[in-house]
Amino acid sequence: MESITKNRQSLDTLRAMISRAYGPAQVPSGDDWVSELGHGWFNVAYRIRLRDGTEVVLKIAPPPHVEVMTYERGAMAIELASLRLITERTSVPVPRVDYADRSHELCDADWFVMPYIDADNFGIVKGSLTEAELDAYNEALGAANRELNSIRGSAFGPLAGPGDPTWRACFTRMIGDVLTDGERRAVDLGYDYALVRALIAANLDSLDEVTEPRFVEWDLWNGNVMIRDGKIVAIIDHERAFYGDPLIEAGFTGIDLLTFGDPTAFVRGYGQPELTETERRQRRLYTLYLVLIMIIETDYRGHTGTEQYDWARERLQEVVALFGAA
Repeated sequence: MESITKNRQSLDTLRAMISRAYGPAQVPSGDDWVSELGHGWFNVAYRIRLRDGTEVVLKIAPPPHVEVMTYERGAMAIELASLRLITERTSVPVPRVDYADRSHELCDADWFVMPYIDADNFGIVKGSLTEAELDAYNEALGAANRELNSIRGSAFGPLAGPGDPTWRACFTRMIGDVLTDGERRAVDLGYDYALVRALIAANLDSLDEVTEPRFVEWDLWNGNVMIRDGKIVAIIDHERAFYGDPLIEAGFTGIDLLTFGDPTAFVRGYGQPELTETERRQRRLYTLYLVLIMIIETDYRGHTGTEQYDWARERLQEVVALFGAA
C-alpha cells in the first residue's frame, strides 16, 4: 500500500543497518536479499535475508519532514514500548526485537529489526478459510486481546506519559486532536466540524464509568495477526497502543457497524457480556473516533485514489445516524 510516510532507503543504507544490528559478517551479498512488505500503510518494512540465510524484518519510521497526524507522532517508540510490556507481562506472542536504533545516524528516523515470522497474515488469507476456521481464529484473537488489556497503567493516555487522570479528559483530547488535524488540512467530512464536536460533547458523560487505565492495542485488525496450523503465532504492529478503555479495541467495532465484520466470535473469545446502554454510547464514540481518523488520514498519507476516503465518508454517515443525528 502506498503512502508518503514510507521512508524507503537505499541498498547501501540497508546494508549499513544490517551491519550495525547483526555485525559485518551478516551483511547480505548479491541482489536478491531484500523485498518490501507492502501491506502496511504507515512504516516501510523490508524482508531481508542475512548472509547465513536467516530472515528478518526491518521497519523504518516516517521521515521527519512528512507531517503525520498528532496521535502518530513517536509511533515507533510506542511500538517498542508496547513490545516490551507485552513480552514482560503477558503470554501473547509478539516478535522479538533484535536491535533498535534511535540515533538517526544511518537514516533520518528510528528503525528496528526483528525475526521474520514464517506464517500467514490472517487479514490476507481469511478469504480462503472456512467459517469454522474464521470463528476459531477470531475467538482466539478475542482471548488474546483480553490478556493484552490485563496490563494496567497509572494514567490514561500515552504509554510513556504524561497521562490524564480521567478517561473522559484523555478521550476528549484524543478525538479533539483528530478534528484539529482535519481542520488544519481542510479535510471535508461531509459534516460541519462544529456539529461533530457538539455530538461528541453530548455523549462524553458516558465515559465517566471508565476508571481504570488499561493497555489498549487499538489497531488489532486481522491484518496484524499472523497465523499457522490453527494458532495465532504472532501479533504485529503495536505503534498505536495507549492506556484507555478496552471497549475501544478494534474487535468490538462491528457491534456498531457490521461493515467492519461480525464481532460475534471475537466477543465470545474476549468474554465480553452484553453491553449496557452507557457502554453502547461509549462504543459509538469510539467508532466515530476511528472513522474520523480513516477519513482524515487519507490526506496525511497522500493517497492518490479516493477509495478509502469515500468508504469512510459513508461509514461516518452511518455512525452519526447511530447517535440519532441527521
